[in-house]
Amino acid sequence: MRVSGLASGMDTEQIIKEMMTANRIPLDKITQKKQYLEWQLDDYRSVNRQLFDFSQNTFNNMILSKNFTAKNVSVSSPDAVAVKNLSSTSDFSGTIEIHQLAKNATMQGGEITIGGKKLTSADVNTTKLSSLENIQSTGKVKLSVTAPGSTEATELEFSVDDSIGVVIAQINEKTGVNAFYDEFTGKIALSAKNSGSGTLKIEGDLAAALKINQEVSNGQNAIFTFNGLQTERSSNTFQINGFEMNLKQVTSPLEQDANGNIKVSGQYIVVPNGKTVSFNSSPDTSKIFDSIVKYVDDYNKLIEDLNKQIREPKYRSFQPLSAEQKKDMKEKEIELWEEKAKSGTLRNDSDISALLTKMRSTLLVSVNGMSLKDIGITTSSAYSENGKLVINEDKLKEAIAKDPNKVHQLFAYDASKDTDKTKNGLARLLRSAVDDTQKVIKDRAGIAGSVNHTFSLGKSLESMNKQIERFEDRLKTTENRLWKQFTAMEKAIHRANSQSMSLMNAFGGGM
Repeated sequence: MRVSGLASGMDTEQIIKEMMTANRIPLDKITQKKQYLEWQLDDYRSVNRQLFDFSQNTFNNMILSKNFTAKNVSVSSPDAVAVKNLSSTSDFSGTIEIHQLAKNATMQGGEITIGGKKLTSADVNTTKLSSLENIQSTGKVKLSVTAPGSTEATELEFSVDDSIGVVIAQINEKTGVNAFYDEFTGKIALSAKNSGSGTLKIEGDLAAALKINQEVSNGQNAIFTFNGLQTERSSNTFQINGFEMNLKQVTSPLEQDANGNIKVSGQYIVVPNGKTVSFNSSPDTSKIFDSIVKYVDDYNKLIEDLNKQIREPKYRSFQPLSAEQKKDMKEKEIELWEEKAKSGTLRNDSDISALLTKMRSTLLVSVNGMSLKDIGITTSSAYSENGKLVINEDKLKEAIAKDPNKVHQLFAYDASKDTDKTKNGLARLLRSAVDDTQKVIKDRAGIAGSVNHTFSLGKSLESMNKQIERFEDRLKTTENRLWKQFTAMEKAIHRANSQSMSLMNAFGGGM
C-alpha cells in the first residue's frame, strides 16, 4: 500500500518521480547508444543496397556483351526480310534470295452435325462423344495425332461421356497440333504448331467420327539462297552466325522443269531474274555510347554518396532524444534535432574509405594496352569531385565506332580465360572490389531479416537489450523501496501526530 503525503503534506509522488529521473540517467544513456547503433545499422544496410545495385548494373550493362554488340542493320528490301543482330561481335553483310516461305501443315475436317444440325460453339462443350455417329454408347475411344517432324504418334484416350470440347483441349495441350472449332462452317480445323515440311496425321475411330481426317495440306520448309548457298530451314525465322533472319516474302520463286519437277540434282530451279536482297551491319554507336555514359553516371553517383557518408559531420552534443524529452518538444524541433543526431554514423568508416581508394586506383589500370584515357574518360581534376569521371564525348564515340569490341574488353575482359593471365577488365575489377566490401558490411550489419546474433552490430544490440532489461528491473526495485520508505515515514508521522493529539486532549481535559 502506497501512502502519499497524507501526514507530512509532501508531494511524495513528485519527489519520487524526480528521484527516479536521476536514477534513470544511466539507462537513458544506454537507450541513446542503442538508438544510435540502430541508425548506424540502417545506414550500413542502405550503403550495401547501393553497392548491390551497382554490382548488378556493372554485370548487366558492362560485363555482358548485349549492349556492346548493338548494331544498326540495313536491308535493301525490309518488306522481304528482316535482319537483327543477337550476339555477333563483328559486323556482317551478305545477300539472300527467298524462293519459298515455310508454312505449317494444316487439316480441315468435315461438317459436324447432330440430328442434322450444325453445332454452336456452346454445343461443342456440352455435346458428348457418344452423340456422334459410329461411336458406341459406352466405353473408351481413341485418337492418334502425329505432328510433322515427329517420328511417334501421340495417343489420346477419351470416355464417350467426354465432350467434343475436351477432345479439342487435349489435342492443344498434349500434341504438337493446334485445333479449334469454327461455328460458321461447323468444322474442326487443325494446324501444326511448328512450320516445316511434313504431313499432319490424325487417325483412330474418333478421328472419323469428328470428320478430322480429310483435307490435308502438307507443311513446307523455307527455301532460300544465302550468299550463293541454296539451303532450307523449317521456320521463316532462324539464326546464322549470331544474327537473326526473318523471311517475309518470296523474292525469287521456284519453277517446275519440263517434267513438272522443281528439284534437279539436289537443287531447286529458280525463276530467272529474281530479286536479290542485300544487308549489312554497323555498330550502334549511340546505344553503346549511352550505356557507357549511364554507367559512368552510376559510378559518379555512388562515389558521391559514399564520400558524403564518410565525411558527414558528427554532432556529439546532439544525442538521440528520450521519450520524456520528446514530450516537451514540437514536431519540427524533434525533426531538426534528430537530423543532427543521425549525422555522421559512418564518418571515417575504414572499409568504405578503402573501397573508394580501391575504385579510384582500379580506373588507372590498363587492360590489353588500353586505358580509360584512350577512350576519352578521365578523372576530374577538381579536388571537391573526389575522383569523379569526366567524358570527352567525341573521343568516346570515335573509339566505339572504330572498335566497339575492344572498348567492351576494356571493361569486361576475363583474364581467367587467357593463358597470359592479363588483368581483368575495369568493370570486373570494380565489381570484385564492391562485392568484397558488401561481404564485410554484411558481417557487420547483416541484411533485412538477419537474426541479431549473426552479425557484430546485432550482437551489440542484443547486449544492450539485456542491459536495459536488467536496469529496468533495478529501477522497479528502487522505486518500490522509495515508496516503502516514504510510506513508513508517513505512518510514523501519523503516529506521532496521533500521540500529540492524545496528549493535548489529555492536558486539555484536566484543566
